[in-house]
Amino acid sequence: MSTWILLRGLTREARHWGTLPDALRAAFDGIGRRASLSDATRARVLTIDLPGNGEHANLRAPLQVTGMVDFVRAAARASGAPGPYCVLAMSLGGMVATCWAQHHPADIDRLVLINTSMRPFSRFDERLRPQAWSGLARVAWHWDDAYIAETEIHRLTCANRETRDADVSAWTAIRESAPVSRANALRQLLAAARFAAQRRRPACATLVLSAREDGLVDPACSAALAAAWGAPHWRHPWAGHDLPHDDPAWTVERICAWLEQPDGNPGFENAESDLSDE
Repeated sequence: MSTWILLRGLTREARHWGTLPDALRAAFDGIGRRASLSDATRARVLTIDLPGNGEHANLRAPLQVTGMVDFVRAAARASGAPGPYCVLAMSLGGMVATCWAQHHPADIDRLVLINTSMRPFSRFDERLRPQAWSGLARVAWHWDDAYIAETEIHRLTCANRETRDADVSAWTAIRESAPVSRANALRQLLAAARFAAQRRRPACATLVLSAREDGLVDPACSAALAAAWGAPHWRHPWAGHDLPHDDPAWTVERICAWLEQPDGNPGFENAESDLSDE
């Protein structure tokens, strides 16, 4: 059985994935049935919170992405799931996943990166768009007011506003049940800002997904990463930074289409596909 590990981003946790984990499980089961795999060999989906977030909100967040990698590796081993792992990660989680794959290549079989960014491939003003700075300052100012902070986070990260009220209510409850400290948020932000990946692409099959209307991280970051590594890149035409929230069905469809390609990692010669006309 292959194990998919899901890693979220800055101050976010497993519950912020919403419907995506269940949708992935159902899709992987479908792939297994089409491939005539037994239940024992189908994929498992495991969510792991970064230190300082979710079930680990009481821990001190490392100031280096490498420290987050050490934590996640230990959590994966403690789960009892054998490697190598497939990792789906977004934003800061994507940096952790990349660092993990580059420093411990035997651990990772596949990598899916969503709306992430890293040096040396992107500039600071691409990695954190200037248009988002005032909104982030508002989140920081109202950090202890869960409703106001989560309302602003939703505005910054989501283009799909149809479930806004329900989302903000759910996210407020998450924040109140497992609050991320202001200090841990700052430590994670510093770790993300300081992180620099190796220029060489990970040894594992890698897929890059991004969103055209990402107001937090310039989608040029994903395009630069995919081009540098010769990785397939699919860009969503209208979603925001939280692509799994805005269009989980599209996210799952892209991953499954990639998995079912015969060579396992198509697109090394044609790195980017734009769905803006679909």
